[in-house]
Amino acid sequence: MIKKGLLIVISGPSGAGKGTICKKLLDANSNIKASVSATTRAPRVGEVDGKNYFFLSKENFEELLSLDEFLEYAEVYDNYYGTPKKYVLENLNSGNDVLLEIDIAGALQIKEKFKEGVFVFILPPSMEELKKRIVGRGTESEADIKKRYGAALEEISQVIKYDYAVINDDLDRALADVEAILRAEGCRVNRLYEDIQSRF
Repeated sequence: MIKKGLLIVISGPSGAGKGTICKKLLDANSNIKASVSATTRAPRVGEVDGKNYFFLSKENFEELLSLDEFLEYAEVYDNYYGTPKKYVLENLNSGNDVLLEIDIAGALQIKEKFKEGVFVFILPPSMEELKKRIVGRGTESEADIKKRYGAALEEISQVIKYDYAVINDDLDRALADVEAILRAEGCRVNRLYEDIQSRF
């Protein structure tokens, strides 16, 4: 009997290190698949359909939307972005875990539809450290830094809506914490109950 995979939803403010944690999780665990989003924007140079995004026409996206085929979606600058349900469910039913790095609004939409997901919020050690990380990238103007800092405070206020919080003050430890969460979630009785019944 195939044990159903976990849907892992990871959010956090820009600069908290969630992208690095997600990349390391994927590199270290072959059974975790990255969720692929769908979008109506045009592919950028080097982007591959089905790998970076599923590139859809606006009509196609809206048709799938009307059929409730997305776990979450948003419209950003006249383009749609969404998480296709089919890709996620096929992987979960095959026993793979699916990792979704997503903003808070999208994560909370998923929580409404998919209660059994595992929702993890990645936090910086402090707001000072977050600012240092954003400045350290060297890609942001002063105005952008202020904007990101304000957005981060707003995002962190939503942490209470998540199942778990991991403070990323040491990358290896933060990664180990996320892996420990996933191991514990995999041992929940409600996830194992069918398997237990079939064995005993």
